[in-house]
Amino acid sequence: MTDRTPTAAAGESKLSDVTSMRSGTGDAPAEQVLQRVVFPRGEDPLDVRPLYIDEPASLHSTATVVSRRCVRVPAHSKISFATYFNAFPASYWKRWTKVDEVVLRMKVTGSGRLDVYRSKPNGDSVHLQGTPVSSPDEWTSLEFRVALTPFEDGGWIWFDVFTNDSSLTVDEASWTTDVALPRQKVVVGTTTIRPADCILALRTLGEDPQVMDVVEKVVVADQGPQKIRDTDGFAEAAERIGDKLQVIEQANLGGSGGFTRVMYEGVYNSDADQVMVIDDDIALEPDGVLRANAFARAASQPVIVGGQMLNLQARSRLHTMGEVVDLGAAMWRAAPGAVTDHDFAKKPLRKTAKLHQRIHATYNGWWMCLFPREVIERTGLPLPLFIKHDDSEYSLRAGGHGFPTVTLPGAAIWHMPWTDKNDATDWTAYFHVRNRLVLAALHSPEEVKFNLVKQGLKLTLRHLLSMEYSTVAVQLKAIEDFLAGPEGLFDSLRTKLPEVRELRKDYDDAKTLESAREFPPPFSDPIAAEGMLKPPVNPAVIAARASKALLHNLKKPAQEASERPELNVPAASARWFLLGNLDSATVSNADGSGVAFRRRDPDEFRRLGLRALADYRRLGQEWSRLRDAYRAALPDLTSAESWKQVFDQN
Repeated sequence: MTDRTPTAAAGESKLSDVTSMRSGTGDAPAEQVLQRVVFPRGEDPLDVRPLYIDEPASLHSTATVVSRRCVRVPAHSKISFATYFNAFPASYWKRWTKVDEVVLRMKVTGSGRLDVYRSKPNGDSVHLQGTPVSSPDEWTSLEFRVALTPFEDGGWIWFDVFTNDSSLTVDEASWTTDVALPRQKVVVGTTTIRPADCILALRTLGEDPQVMDVVEKVVVADQGPQKIRDTDGFAEAAERIGDKLQVIEQANLGGSGGFTRVMYEGVYNSDADQVMVIDDDIALEPDGVLRANAFARAASQPVIVGGQMLNLQARSRLHTMGEVVDLGAAMWRAAPGAVTDHDFAKKPLRKTAKLHQRIHATYNGWWMCLFPREVIERTGLPLPLFIKHDDSEYSLRAGGHGFPTVTLPGAAIWHMPWTDKNDATDWTAYFHVRNRLVLAALHSPEEVKFNLVKQGLKLTLRHLLSMEYSTVAVQLKAIEDFLAGPEGLFDSLRTKLPEVRELRKDYDDAKTLESAREFPPPFSDPIAAEGMLKPPVNPAVIAARASKALLHNLKKPAQEASERPELNVPAASARWFLLGNLDSATVSNADGSGVAFRRRDPDEFRRLGLRALADYRRLGQEWSRLRDAYRAALPDLTSAESWKQVFDQN
């Protein structure tokens, strides 16, 4: 092996060129592969391609994907692998792992040139090393070494391929290390009430032998009325995974009950070193399992390894680079400096400076998240919250035990973003409110109560002005259940969803039909509403419009409004400053799947408004007592013994 740069500076690379080595020779051992270079699956839509290959727009110069690990670059082309899935997020490895040098290994055949680059935290590119390739008739193994010294605050590493008169094929490229990493197995698990979606994820997971080689067991907590074993496609998915598949049928205990079952099985009924949870309604990039597994094995201390969310409905878009829990608001949000809703098809990694900063997350959603065994053993199991805030609370609790959360770029799944759901106004609103209060009681400072009361009353008024009476009813039920203390949380796993649905069923805003065509046509001219569509931004204007809407909602509505909608309102326009001035309206769901006929009810407006004032007054007055009660109950609520009793009730 000939070393062409024997005295490379820190942050630069060394290149070794070994010629005449056939397929399979020179590959790094599996336990030393940090991140494979991969390409789209045959089933993937074309809009995922920019996540793997950065190439010119012209069709004649696009690369040919030969397999998931092999790509052929045509003659007279320049292709970059500075992409979401194939660039190496060096700053995360520098900050959190014991790896101090990464080795890019690959096999090539054909003629052209390869160049390795890195970026700075500000997005500037730095050329590290390159070499011409002339091996038209046989495979050549190449090796590039890059020190991770300059990557503390950000930066990626990638390679580009340039061809002249002939093509160049790249195969089995991987970012590897010479550090001896322990071999650790992972239990991968999901919980489902949507078995058809879950089967697709299981099929994808089982398609790659190298992925399955690190998987100890695949656990499915099956919680729906339609059992996964009775669903089309299950036999094929089960065959791919083989005897590693464990399906556990249990009552619907929500996401927290389902994911806790996965953690419980992974820690207490297996010898695995890691547990990964994934959502069921996702599209999976199976290499994410390998990447999270490798990162956890290389970590200098145990860390929770979170995967990122890509948009299932717009596949080239990234939801966010990382999230935090704002303890002052008791709510998650994008981390400082994090890029959100980024479309790699419009602006690739190389041309987006903000994507090169390392983002410090404190929380990662459980659409994809890996936990080392030690984290679960010392932190405990999740809270019995059914859904919402179980994941954010767990990251905060783990952080308190010294286990940070790292959101790792390049380890990701595709999932529908929350903006396309009605989960802040439908039955889920109950769990949003109650569980947020539980999180705040456990982790936020005392003064959070002022924010909770102020924001809660403001949101209540918005919902009331929007004729979302069912939303307010379940939110107030959530506050009252929180005020009752932590004693009923385990029992509520089985009972609360039916209670909430029963509470909502008679409210007009909770009843949806397929389309507005199923209701009488509106009786008002939509042009008349145009002036009310612009959101008020000036505080004085907001106050004036809110006062006007408030007075309108105390008046008796027009008789005609109970039979016919005043307007048809799309979801994007369904805001308080429009709806607060109407007597009725049909309003679309956020995902476009249905329409509700909302009718203004002054009596219900008053009842719910007065009840909200009383509930929030109690919340502020009793906050200190409630904090003490929930904190005292935490050990029992998160113990394996308590959860085992829940599971044994099945």
